[in-house]
Amino acid sequence: MTAGKTAFQISLALFLIAGCGQEQAPVAEPVTDEPATVAVESDLLPHQLLARELLRELIEINTTDSVGDNDAAAQAMADRLLAAGFPPEDVIVLGPVERKGNLVARYRGRDSGRKPLLLLAHIDVVEADPADWTLPPFTFIEEDGYYYGRGTTDNKDEAAIYIANFIRMKEEGFQPDRDIIVALTADEEGGDHNGVQWLLENHRELIDAEYALNEGGGGAMKDGRRIANGVQASEKVYQTFTLEVTNPGGHSSLPLKDNAIYHLADALIRIRNHDFPVSLNEITQMFFERSAELEDGELADAMRGVLQSPPDPAAIAYFSDTPFYNSRLRTTCVATRLDGGHADNALPQRARATVNCRVLPGESIDAVHSTLETVIGNDQVSVTRVNSATPSPPSPLTPEILGAIESITEAMWPGVPVIPTMSTGATDGLYLRNAGIPVYGVSGLFGEIDDVRAHGQNERILIESYFDGQEFLYQLTKSLSRSDTK
Repeated sequence: MTAGKTAFQISLALFLIAGCGQEQAPVAEPVTDEPATVAVESDLLPHQLLARELLRELIEINTTDSVGDNDAAAQAMADRLLAAGFPPEDVIVLGPVERKGNLVARYRGRDSGRKPLLLLAHIDVVEADPADWTLPPFTFIEEDGYYYGRGTTDNKDEAAIYIANFIRMKEEGFQPDRDIIVALTADEEGGDHNGVQWLLENHRELIDAEYALNEGGGGAMKDGRRIANGVQASEKVYQTFTLEVTNPGGHSSLPLKDNAIYHLADALIRIRNHDFPVSLNEITQMFFERSAELEDGELADAMRGVLQSPPDPAAIAYFSDTPFYNSRLRTTCVATRLDGGHADNALPQRARATVNCRVLPGESIDAVHSTLETVIGNDQVSVTRVNSATPSPPSPLTPEILGAIESITEAMWPGVPVIPTMSTGATDGLYLRNAGIPVYGVSGLFGEIDDVRAHGQNERILIESYFDGQEFLYQLTKSLSRSDTK
Protein backbone atom coordinates (compact mmCIF):
# COMPACT_ATOMS: atom_id res chain seq x y z
CA MET A 1 0.00 0.00 0.00
CA THR A 2 1.33 3.47 -0.82
CA ALA A 3 0.41 6.90 0.46
CA GLY A 4 -2.16 8.86 -1.53
CA LYS A 5 -1.11 11.69 -3.74
CA THR A 6 -2.47 15.15 -3.01
CA ALA A 7 -0.79 16.04 0.27
CA PHE A 8 2.31 14.21 -0.89
CA GLN A 9 2.46 16.37 -3.99
CA ILE A 10 1.90 19.57 -2.05
CA SER A 11 4.54 18.79 0.57
CA LEU A 12 7.02 17.53 -2.01
CA ALA A 13 6.46 20.68 -4.04
CA LEU A 14 7.24 22.87 -1.04
CA PHE A 15 10.41 20.85 -0.46
CA LEU A 16 11.60 21.15 -4.06
CA ILE A 17 10.64 24.76 -4.66
CA ALA A 18 12.57 25.72 -1.55
CA GLY A 19 15.75 24.71 -3.37
CA CYS A 20 16.24 21.37 -1.59
CA GLY A 21 16.27 19.24 -4.73
CA GLN A 22 15.63 19.27 -8.42
CA GLU A 23 13.69 16.10 -9.06
CA GLN A 24 10.49 16.39 -11.07
CA ALA A 25 7.55 16.49 -8.68
CA PRO A 26 4.29 14.73 -9.48
CA VAL A 27 1.19 16.65 -10.52
CA ALA A 28 -1.06 18.06 -7.79
CA GLU A 29 -4.67 19.07 -7.70
CA PRO A 30 -5.26 22.78 -6.98
CA VAL A 31 -7.06 23.85 -3.84
CA THR A 32 -7.72 27.33 -5.14
CA ASP A 33 -9.14 28.34 -8.51
CA GLU A 34 -7.49 31.77 -8.58
CA PRO A 35 -5.33 31.65 -11.71
CA ALA A 36 -1.99 33.36 -11.92
CA THR A 37 -1.57 36.10 -14.52
CA VAL A 38 1.52 37.31 -16.32
CA ALA A 39 2.92 40.63 -15.14
CA VAL A 40 3.20 43.33 -17.81
CA GLU A 41 6.39 45.34 -17.39
CA SER A 42 4.83 48.60 -18.55
CA ASP A 43 2.47 48.35 -15.57
CA LEU A 44 5.23 47.82 -12.99
CA LEU A 45 5.48 50.21 -10.08
CA PRO A 46 8.79 51.96 -9.28
CA HIS A 47 9.71 49.52 -6.51
CA GLN A 48 8.99 46.60 -8.84
CA LEU A 49 11.13 48.08 -11.58
CA LEU A 50 13.91 48.47 -9.02
CA ALA A 51 13.55 44.84 -7.92
CA ARG A 52 13.76 43.74 -11.56
CA GLU A 53 16.90 45.83 -12.13
CA LEU A 54 18.57 44.50 -8.97
CA LEU A 55 17.84 40.91 -9.98
CA ARG A 56 19.29 41.57 -13.44
CA GLU A 57 22.42 43.05 -11.88
CA LEU A 58 22.91 40.11 -9.54
CA ILE A 59 22.25 37.46 -12.20
CA GLU A 60 24.87 38.99 -14.48
CA ILE A 61 27.59 38.80 -11.80
CA ASN A 62 29.00 35.27 -11.72
CA THR A 63 29.17 34.14 -8.09
CA THR A 64 30.09 30.47 -8.49
CA ASP A 65 32.74 29.06 -6.18
CA SER A 66 35.14 28.22 -9.01
CA VAL A 67 35.54 31.57 -10.78
CA GLY A 68 32.80 33.85 -9.42
CA ASP A 69 33.12 36.99 -7.34
CA ASN A 70 30.82 37.37 -4.34
CA ASP A 71 32.63 40.61 -3.49
CA ALA A 72 31.38 42.20 -6.71
CA ALA A 73 27.77 41.16 -6.10
CA ALA A 74 27.82 42.26 -2.46
CA GLN A 75 29.38 45.61 -3.37
CA ALA A 76 26.87 46.18 -6.18
CA MET A 77 24.00 45.88 -3.71
CA ALA A 78 25.88 48.02 -1.16
CA ASP A 79 26.28 50.75 -3.77
CA ARG A 80 22.53 50.71 -4.38
CA LEU A 81 21.84 51.23 -0.68
CA LEU A 82 24.43 53.98 -0.36
CA ALA A 83 22.95 55.77 -3.38
CA ALA A 84 19.54 55.55 -1.69
CA GLY A 85 20.87 57.40 1.34
CA PHE A 86 21.78 54.65 3.78
CA PRO A 87 24.73 55.79 5.94
CA PRO A 88 28.09 54.14 5.14
CA GLU A 89 28.45 52.82 8.70
CA ASP A 90 25.27 50.78 8.16
CA VAL A 91 26.32 49.24 4.83
CA ILE A 92 29.34 46.97 5.18
CA VAL A 93 30.96 44.50 2.78
CA LEU A 94 33.37 42.14 4.51
CA GLY A 95 34.71 38.61 4.23
CA PRO A 96 37.59 36.30 5.10
CA VAL A 97 39.27 36.21 1.65
CA GLU A 98 38.99 37.78 -1.78
CA ARG A 99 35.90 36.85 -3.82
CA LYS A 100 34.03 35.71 -0.69
CA GLY A 101 32.54 38.96 0.52
CA ASN A 102 29.26 39.37 2.39
CA LEU A 103 26.99 42.40 2.59
CA VAL A 104 25.51 43.34 5.96
CA ALA A 105 23.17 46.34 5.91
CA ARG A 106 21.14 47.76 8.79
CA TYR A 107 17.87 49.68 8.61
CA ARG A 108 17.69 51.67 11.84
CA GLY A 109 14.50 51.52 13.87
CA ARG A 110 13.24 53.10 17.05
CA ASP A 111 15.02 52.09 20.23
CA SER A 112 12.26 49.85 21.57
CA GLY A 113 14.63 47.42 23.26
CA ARG A 114 13.79 44.59 20.86
CA LYS A 115 16.52 42.72 19.04
CA PRO A 116 16.68 43.13 15.26
CA LEU A 117 14.94 41.16 12.55
CA LEU A 118 17.43 39.47 10.19
CA LEU A 119 16.71 38.94 6.48
CA LEU A 120 19.13 36.34 5.09
CA ALA A 121 19.85 35.36 1.49
CA HIS A 122 22.92 33.82 -0.10
CA ILE A 123 24.23 35.33 -3.33
CA ASP A 124 26.59 32.55 -4.35
CA VAL A 125 25.18 30.11 -6.90
CA VAL A 126 25.69 26.55 -8.11
CA GLU A 127 28.06 26.06 -11.03
CA ALA A 128 26.47 26.56 -14.46
CA ASP A 129 28.28 25.44 -17.61
CA PRO A 130 26.92 27.46 -20.57
CA ALA A 131 27.30 24.32 -22.71
CA ASP A 132 24.65 22.63 -20.56
CA TRP A 133 22.12 25.43 -21.00
CA THR A 134 20.16 26.56 -24.04
CA LEU A 135 20.29 30.10 -22.62
CA PRO A 136 23.38 31.88 -21.25
CA PRO A 137 23.25 31.27 -17.47
CA PHE A 138 24.80 34.59 -16.46
CA THR A 139 22.67 36.77 -18.73
CA PHE A 140 19.35 38.04 -17.42
CA ILE A 141 16.69 37.11 -19.95
CA GLU A 142 12.98 37.94 -19.90
CA GLU A 143 10.89 35.56 -21.99
CA ASP A 144 7.36 34.13 -21.98
CA GLY A 145 6.49 35.50 -18.56
CA TYR A 146 9.70 34.32 -16.87
CA TYR A 147 13.02 35.75 -15.78
CA TYR A 148 15.87 33.38 -16.67
CA GLY A 149 19.39 33.08 -15.24
CA ARG A 150 21.42 31.22 -12.65
CA GLY A 151 20.16 32.30 -9.25
CA THR A 152 16.67 33.45 -10.25
CA THR A 153 15.20 30.99 -7.73
CA ASP A 154 18.22 30.06 -5.61
CA ASN A 155 18.73 32.59 -4.08
CA LYS A 156 19.34 35.90 -5.84
CA ASP A 157 15.61 36.50 -6.13
CA GLU A 158 15.25 36.98 -2.38
CA ALA A 159 18.50 38.95 -2.18
CA ALA A 160 17.28 41.44 -4.79
CA ILE A 161 13.86 41.68 -3.14
CA TYR A 162 15.34 42.46 0.27
CA ILE A 163 17.47 45.30 -1.12
CA ALA A 164 14.58 46.70 -3.18
CA ASN A 165 12.30 46.59 -0.14
CA PHE A 166 14.90 48.33 2.02
CA ILE A 167 15.04 51.17 -0.48
CA ARG A 168 11.25 51.28 -0.82
CA MET A 169 10.76 51.50 2.95
CA LYS A 170 13.35 54.25 3.24
CA GLU A 171 11.72 56.27 0.47
CA GLU A 172 8.37 55.91 2.25
CA GLY A 173 9.86 57.14 5.52
CA PHE A 174 9.03 53.88 7.29
CA GLN A 175 10.43 53.67 10.82
CA PRO A 176 10.28 50.22 12.39
CA ASP A 177 10.20 49.51 16.09
CA ARG A 178 13.41 47.53 15.80
CA ASP A 179 16.43 47.42 13.52
CA ILE A 180 16.14 45.32 10.37
CA ILE A 181 19.29 43.67 9.04
CA VAL A 182 19.90 42.28 5.56
CA ALA A 183 22.76 39.80 5.16
CA LEU A 184 23.70 38.66 1.65
CA THR A 185 26.27 35.91 2.06
CA ALA A 186 28.79 33.65 0.34
CA ASP A 187 29.42 29.91 0.02
CA GLU A 188 26.03 28.47 0.95
CA GLU A 189 26.16 26.23 -2.12
CA GLY A 190 29.74 25.09 -1.49
CA GLY A 191 33.22 26.41 -0.90
CA ASP A 192 35.35 26.86 2.19
CA HIS A 193 34.18 30.26 3.45
CA ASN A 194 30.52 30.04 4.42
CA GLY A 195 29.42 33.60 5.05
CA VAL A 196 26.94 32.98 7.86
CA GLN A 197 29.35 30.76 9.76
CA TRP A 198 32.17 33.29 9.35
CA LEU A 199 30.03 36.24 10.42
CA LEU A 200 28.82 34.41 13.53
CA GLU A 201 32.37 33.49 14.51
CA ASN A 202 33.96 36.88 13.79
CA HIS A 203 31.26 39.59 13.69
CA ARG A 204 28.20 38.24 15.43
CA GLU A 205 27.18 41.72 16.55
CA LEU A 206 26.49 42.62 12.93
CA ILE A 207 23.84 39.91 12.41
CA ASP A 208 22.65 39.12 15.93
CA ALA A 209 18.86 39.10 15.87
CA GLU A 210 15.74 37.90 17.64
CA TYR A 211 15.02 35.70 14.62
CA ALA A 212 15.65 35.51 10.89
CA LEU A 213 13.78 35.01 7.63
CA ASN A 214 15.57 32.80 5.12
CA GLU A 215 15.10 30.53 2.13
CA GLY A 216 13.78 27.03 2.74
CA GLY A 217 10.07 27.73 2.34
CA GLY A 218 8.03 28.79 -0.65
CA GLY A 219 4.76 28.55 -2.47
CA ALA A 220 3.59 25.62 -4.61
CA MET A 221 1.61 26.14 -7.83
CA LYS A 222 0.00 23.86 -10.39
CA ASP A 223 -0.97 25.28 -13.78
CA GLY A 224 -0.78 28.79 -12.37
CA ARG A 225 -2.96 28.00 -9.34
CA ARG A 226 -1.54 28.37 -5.87
CA ILE A 227 -1.71 25.25 -3.71
CA ALA A 228 0.10 26.02 -0.44
CA ASN A 229 2.53 28.48 1.13
CA GLY A 230 5.27 26.70 3.05
CA VAL A 231 7.22 27.92 6.07
CA GLN A 232 10.32 25.94 6.99
CA ALA A 233 10.89 26.05 10.74
CA SER A 234 13.07 22.99 11.24
CA GLU A 235 15.71 20.97 9.47
CA LYS A 236 17.49 17.71 10.10
CA VAL A 237 21.07 17.50 11.32
CA TYR A 238 23.73 16.14 8.96
CA GLN A 239 26.06 13.45 10.37
CA THR A 240 28.26 11.06 8.40
CA PHE A 241 29.87 7.90 9.76
CA THR A 242 32.61 5.64 8.38
CA LEU A 243 32.26 1.87 8.85
CA GLU A 244 35.54 0.00 8.54
CA VAL A 245 36.72 -3.60 8.84
CA THR A 246 40.38 -4.69 8.74
CA ASN A 247 41.65 -8.23 8.29
CA PRO A 248 45.01 -10.01 7.75
CA GLY A 249 43.76 -11.09 4.33
CA GLY A 250 45.44 -13.85 2.36
CA HIS A 251 45.33 -15.65 -0.98
CA SER A 252 41.96 -15.72 -2.74
CA SER A 253 42.41 -19.46 -3.46
CA LEU A 254 42.10 -20.12 0.28
CA PRO A 255 38.88 -18.24 1.17
CA LEU A 256 37.59 -17.77 4.69
CA LYS A 257 34.21 -16.71 5.99
CA ASP A 258 36.14 -14.23 8.16
CA ASN A 259 36.24 -11.75 5.29
CA ALA A 260 36.35 -7.95 5.71
CA ILE A 261 33.88 -7.38 2.89
CA TYR A 262 31.44 -9.94 4.27
CA HIS A 263 31.55 -8.37 7.74
CA LEU A 264 30.91 -4.95 6.21
CA ALA A 265 28.09 -6.24 4.00
CA ASP A 266 26.38 -7.84 6.99
CA ALA A 267 26.65 -4.56 8.90
CA LEU A 268 25.10 -2.57 6.04
CA ILE A 269 22.21 -5.01 5.72
CA ARG A 270 21.51 -4.64 9.43
CA ILE A 271 21.46 -0.85 9.06
CA ARG A 272 19.15 -1.16 6.05
CA ASN A 273 16.73 -3.24 8.07
CA HIS A 274 16.71 -0.97 11.11
CA ASP A 275 14.09 1.76 11.58
CA PHE A 276 14.76 4.51 14.09
CA PRO A 277 11.76 5.31 16.31
CA VAL A 278 9.11 7.78 15.16
CA SER A 279 9.35 11.15 16.88
CA LEU A 280 7.44 14.31 15.99
CA ASN A 281 8.38 17.83 16.96
CA GLU A 282 6.18 20.92 16.96
CA ILE A 283 6.84 21.55 13.27
CA THR A 284 6.25 18.04 11.95
CA GLN A 285 3.16 17.70 14.13
CA MET A 286 1.69 20.85 12.56
CA PHE A 287 2.72 19.58 9.13
CA PHE A 288 0.73 16.37 9.52
CA GLU A 289 -2.21 18.14 11.21
CA ARG A 290 -2.60 20.69 8.43
CA SER A 291 -1.89 18.22 5.65
CA ALA A 292 -4.59 15.91 7.02
CA GLU A 293 -7.13 18.73 6.66
CA LEU A 294 -6.50 18.75 2.91
CA GLU A 295 -7.06 15.00 2.58
CA ASP A 296 -9.65 12.29 3.10
CA GLY A 297 -9.65 8.51 3.09
CA GLU A 298 -6.66 6.34 4.02
CA LEU A 299 -4.08 9.10 3.67
CA ALA A 300 -5.90 11.43 6.06
CA ASP A 301 -6.40 8.55 8.50
CA ALA A 302 -2.69 7.69 8.37
CA MET A 303 -1.72 11.31 8.98
CA ARG A 304 -3.96 11.45 12.03
CA GLY A 305 -2.65 8.05 13.09
CA VAL A 306 0.95 9.21 13.35
CA LEU A 307 -0.26 12.08 15.55
CA GLN A 308 -1.58 9.67 18.18
CA SER A 309 0.40 8.94 21.32
CA PRO A 310 1.88 6.46 20.79
CA PRO A 311 1.72 6.64 16.98
CA ASP A 312 -0.49 4.07 15.30
CA PRO A 313 1.76 1.25 13.95
CA ALA A 314 -0.51 0.87 10.91
CA ALA A 315 -0.06 4.55 10.07
CA ILE A 316 3.72 4.24 10.39
CA ALA A 317 3.68 1.21 8.09
CA TYR A 318 1.51 3.15 5.61
CA PHE A 319 4.23 5.78 5.20
CA SER A 320 7.26 3.50 5.48
CA ASP A 321 7.70 3.08 1.72
CA THR A 322 7.27 6.78 0.95
CA PRO A 323 10.68 8.37 1.58
CA PHE A 324 9.32 11.91 1.74
CA TYR A 325 7.02 11.11 4.65
CA ASN A 326 9.19 8.46 6.30
CA SER A 327 12.13 10.87 6.50
CA ARG A 328 9.97 13.34 8.40
CA LEU A 329 8.92 10.78 10.97
CA ARG A 330 12.33 9.57 12.14
CA THR A 331 16.10 9.77 11.93
CA THR A 332 17.40 7.97 8.84
CA CYS A 333 20.79 6.46 7.99
CA VAL A 334 21.78 5.17 4.56
CA ALA A 335 24.90 3.71 2.92
CA THR A 336 26.25 6.11 0.27
CA ARG A 337 29.80 4.90 -0.58
CA LEU A 338 31.81 1.64 -0.64
CA ASP A 339 35.49 0.78 -0.89
CA GLY A 340 37.14 -2.57 -0.25
CA GLY A 341 39.95 -4.92 -1.15
CA HIS A 342 43.32 -4.32 -2.80
CA ALA A 343 43.65 -7.00 -5.49
CA ASP A 344 41.48 -9.36 -7.52
CA ASN A 345 43.40 -12.40 -6.29
CA ALA A 346 43.68 -11.49 -2.61
CA LEU A 347 41.38 -11.67 0.37
CA PRO A 348 40.49 -8.09 1.40
CA GLN A 349 42.57 -6.56 4.15
CA ARG A 350 40.25 -3.57 4.44
CA ALA A 351 36.64 -2.71 3.62
CA ARG A 352 35.07 0.67 4.21
CA ALA A 353 31.63 2.23 3.78
CA THR A 354 30.17 5.69 4.25
CA VAL A 355 26.83 5.92 6.04
CA ASN A 356 25.07 9.29 5.95
CA CYS A 357 22.54 10.05 8.68
CA ARG A 358 19.95 12.81 8.78
CA VAL A 359 19.16 13.17 12.46
CA LEU A 360 15.98 14.65 13.89
CA PRO A 361 16.63 18.02 15.56
CA GLY A 362 17.14 17.58 19.27
CA GLU A 363 18.16 13.93 18.98
CA SER A 364 21.59 13.04 20.38
CA ILE A 365 24.33 12.25 17.86
CA ASP A 366 25.92 10.09 20.56
CA ALA A 367 22.69 8.09 20.73
CA VAL A 368 22.64 7.60 16.95
CA HIS A 369 26.28 6.49 17.04
CA SER A 370 25.53 4.03 19.83
CA THR A 371 22.45 2.73 17.99
CA LEU A 372 24.49 1.98 14.87
CA GLU A 373 27.04 0.02 16.89
CA THR A 374 24.27 -1.93 18.62
CA VAL A 375 22.42 -2.65 15.39
CA ILE A 376 25.63 -3.86 13.70
CA GLY A 377 26.50 -6.04 16.70
CA ASN A 378 30.00 -6.88 15.43
CA ASP A 379 33.08 -5.57 17.19
CA GLN A 380 35.13 -6.12 14.03
CA VAL A 381 33.24 -3.22 12.42
CA SER A 382 34.44 0.15 13.68
CA VAL A 383 32.04 3.09 13.48
CA THR A 384 33.59 6.57 13.49
CA ARG A 385 32.25 10.05 12.85
CA VAL A 386 33.47 11.85 9.77
CA ASN A 387 32.25 15.32 10.62
CA SER A 388 31.20 17.27 13.66
CA ALA A 389 27.45 17.78 13.43
CA THR A 390 26.00 21.27 13.72
CA PRO A 391 22.86 21.14 15.89
CA SER A 392 19.79 22.78 14.41
CA PRO A 393 16.93 22.95 16.93
CA PRO A 394 13.41 23.62 15.63
CA SER A 395 12.34 27.26 15.56
CA PRO A 396 9.14 27.83 17.55
CA LEU A 397 6.17 28.87 15.43
CA THR A 398 4.96 31.59 17.76
CA PRO A 399 1.66 33.43 17.21
CA GLU A 400 3.66 36.50 16.17
CA ILE A 401 5.46 34.62 13.40
CA LEU A 402 2.82 32.18 12.22
CA GLY A 403 -0.01 34.66 12.64
CA ALA A 404 1.68 37.24 10.44
CA ILE A 405 2.45 34.67 7.73
CA GLU A 406 -1.10 33.33 7.78
CA SER A 407 -2.70 36.75 7.78
CA ILE A 408 -0.71 38.05 4.82
CA THR A 409 -1.10 34.78 2.91
CA GLU A 410 -4.88 34.90 3.35
CA ALA A 411 -5.04 38.57 2.32
CA MET A 412 -2.98 38.01 -0.83
CA TRP A 413 -4.19 34.51 -1.79
CA PRO A 414 -7.50 33.71 -0.07
CA GLY A 415 -7.94 30.05 0.77
CA VAL A 416 -4.29 29.05 0.29
CA PRO A 417 -3.11 27.15 3.41
CA VAL A 418 0.15 27.77 5.24
CA ILE A 419 2.02 24.49 5.77
CA PRO A 420 4.89 24.31 8.31
CA THR A 421 7.70 22.04 7.10
CA MET A 422 10.88 20.37 8.30
CA SER A 423 13.61 20.12 5.66
CA THR A 424 15.45 16.83 5.42
CA GLY A 425 18.31 18.75 3.79
CA ALA A 426 19.99 21.85 5.17
CA THR A 427 20.31 25.60 4.61
CA ASP A 428 22.45 28.29 6.21
CA GLY A 429 19.70 28.52 8.80
CA LEU A 430 21.34 25.66 10.68
CA TYR A 431 24.24 27.91 11.71
CA LEU A 432 21.87 30.56 13.05
CA ARG A 433 19.70 28.02 14.86
CA ASN A 434 22.82 26.49 16.41
CA ALA A 435 23.78 30.00 17.59
CA GLY A 436 20.40 30.49 19.27
CA ILE A 437 18.76 32.56 16.51
CA PRO A 438 15.47 31.01 15.30
CA VAL A 439 15.03 30.87 11.52
CA TYR A 440 11.93 30.74 9.35
CA GLY A 441 12.16 29.79 5.69
CA VAL A 442 9.36 31.77 4.08
CA SER A 443 9.17 33.84 0.92
CA GLY A 444 5.76 33.99 -0.72
CA LEU A 445 7.55 33.08 -3.95
CA PHE A 446 5.37 30.56 -5.78
CA GLY A 447 6.66 28.14 -8.39
CA GLU A 448 5.24 25.35 -10.50
CA ILE A 449 5.65 21.98 -8.78
CA ASP A 450 6.54 20.18 -12.01
CA ASP A 451 9.00 22.79 -13.24
CA VAL A 452 11.63 23.13 -10.51
CA ARG A 453 14.96 24.24 -11.97
CA ALA A 454 17.04 25.27 -8.97
CA HIS A 455 20.57 23.85 -9.51
CA GLY A 456 19.45 22.76 -12.98
CA GLN A 457 19.32 23.91 -16.58
CA ASN A 458 17.67 27.20 -17.64
CA GLU A 459 16.78 28.23 -14.09
CA ARG A 460 13.82 30.61 -14.09
CA ILE A 461 11.16 32.35 -12.02
CA LEU A 462 7.67 33.46 -12.98
CA ILE A 463 7.66 37.25 -13.28
CA GLU A 464 4.33 37.54 -11.51
CA SER A 465 5.54 35.28 -8.70
CA TYR A 466 8.66 37.39 -8.29
CA PHE A 467 6.66 40.55 -7.66
CA ASP A 468 4.11 38.75 -5.51
CA GLY A 469 6.99 37.50 -3.38
CA GLN A 470 8.36 41.02 -3.18
CA GLU A 471 5.05 42.30 -1.86
CA PHE A 472 4.64 39.39 0.54
CA LEU A 473 8.10 39.91 2.05
CA TYR A 474 7.59 43.68 2.18
CA GLN A 475 4.38 43.24 4.17
CA LEU A 476 5.84 40.50 6.36
CA THR A 477 8.95 42.53 7.16
CA LYS A 478 6.85 45.53 8.18
CA SER A 479 4.47 43.38 10.22
CA LEU A 480 7.28 41.66 12.13
CA SER A 481 9.02 44.96 12.83
CA ARG A 482 5.89 46.00 14.74
CA SER A 483 5.39 49.53 13.46
CA ASP A 484 2.13 51.41 13.02
CA THR A 485 3.48 53.00 9.86
CA LYS A 486 1.37 51.97 6.89
